[in-house]
Amino acid sequence: MSQAANADQLAAAERREARGLFLLCSPAVLMIAFVIFLPIGWLFTLSFMNEQGAFTFDHYTRMLHPAYTRSFQTTFELSFLVTAICAALGYPLAYLMSQVSTVWRAIIFVSVLFPFWTSLLVRTYAWLVLLQRRGVVNTWLQSSGIIDDPLRLVHNFTGTAIGMTHIMLPFMVLPLYAAMAAVDRDYVKAAASLGASPLKSFWQVFFPLTLPGLLAGTVLVFVLCLGFYVTPAVLGGGRVLMWSMSIERSVAVYSDWGAASALGVVLLVVTLAILWVMNRLFGVDRIIGGR
Repeated sequence: MSQAANADQLAAAERREARGLFLLCSPAVLMIAFVIFLPIGWLFTLSFMNEQGAFTFDHYTRMLHPAYTRSFQTTFELSFLVTAICAALGYPLAYLMSQVSTVWRAIIFVSVLFPFWTSLLVRTYAWLVLLQRRGVVNTWLQSSGIIDDPLRLVHNFTGTAIGMTHIMLPFMVLPLYAAMAAVDRDYVKAAASLGASPLKSFWQVFFPLTLPGLLAGTVLVFVLCLGFYVTPAVLGGGRVLMWSMSIERSVAVYSDWGAASALGVVLLVVTLAILWVMNRLFGVDRIIGGR
């Protein structure tokens, strides 16, 4: 049999395999498309319709109101701040997990994963108990003589950032630890054998290899923070208004689905724009693939 005939048979087999994979995956793809794209399309359409069903830009022009711009600014300030704190706390914690013995690693793992086993609402109210004026933190600081008057730790930006950081920290630690566990320690030993100091070996060899995990955790935490609702609503006490709370208020208080849809569309577009910029700067495909 000639080489041309073999090539034709291989090409035909490859096409059959591709068709089989497509048919196997098509139900799941259709379901995902139905669940994701249909609501987004409905949301996008609704954002351009008034109560009479006519086309309008009113829902978008209304967002220039200072109340909406402040909510938008607060959402992104809080998301950037919580992401930065989670990265600053999560990297040393994940590094510690990658260096200690198996027993200690298991203990730290349980500590990190423990928040996942309790309700988000319970954790948020636990922080409310800890941080309020007569809570555990203020009581201890006053009894120790460190402060005279209770600190304002809840119903403001600070309390909201503390609660969100606690909830988001595992989402930063887990991808970081996965990246660190995959690093071949022989690279660090090789750098040390060539005369590099421990700090130089860490900074020039270990840290660059863990960047995919750091960037994956950063994207994950930041995107989740943008849609946070429960914790800002409880710990913010109405003084910290997130974009998600504006959406809820538009629906629950004003029954204005068009305005709520426009808010959702703007948040989605801005989030996609940020992810696009991060992809251009760092390469999300490399982050997800860990390459």
